Parts: sequence; C-alpha cells; structure tokens
Amino acid sequence: MNSAATKMLCRLLIVSIFAMPFQVARAGMIGTSQAITATSAQADRDAVIATLSRADVASQLQARGVDTSAATERVASMTDQEVRALAGQIDSLPAGASSSSTGWAIAIVAAILIWYYYK
Repeated sequence: MNSAATKMLCRLLIVSIFAMPFQVARAGMIGTSQAITATSAQADRDAVIATLSRADVASQLQARGVDTSAATERVASMTDQEVRALAGQIDSLPAGASSSSTGWAIAIVAAILIWYYYK
C-alpha cells in the first residue's frame, strides 16, 4: 500500500513539473540612475503612505470626508513624479512642535525636583 501511494505521488509530481509553464529569465545591467530613481520613488511612495496611516492625518481626512483606504489607493495609482512632489511638500511642512523652550524648562525643573526629593 505504501509503495503504491509513493508511486502515485511520484507520478503526480512528474506530471505537475511538465505541466508548469516555464518562463525565460533575463538578466541585464541597469544604470545607477535607474536604480536610484526606482528606489527613491518607492521610498517616497512608502513615506506618503506612512504619513496617511498616522492617526492625526487619518482623523483629518475623516473630518474632510475622505476615507483613508481611498487616499492610500490614490497614492498607489499616482505617477512617480506626483508622489515625489507630494513627498516634497510633506517634508517641507512644519512638524507641529512649538519653537519655545518652555516644555524643556518644565521637564528640567521637574527632573531636578524629583532628584532633590529622591536624595
């Protein structure tokens, strides 16, 4: 019984190997500029999609009536030049942090008070 099952399995594997379509693989040299362009375009696309997946951005999109998945699909369908322009605009926007140093001053004073009362 075991030998019949093994023979049948071997025959099935042989038939499946011959039934698979074979494709010719081609290798070629590409220029450095092509490799960098493809890599940077994908990195820009990933950065824009990561920005869209942030909670604050998603809530602003929802407030304006735009679904986050629809926005992600739209970014996926954009050309590399459009994505590069959008990523450049995102990179040039302010981060939203305050330029004053009161937060750092409060943190330092709190750390000093904690250290003083600890010792």
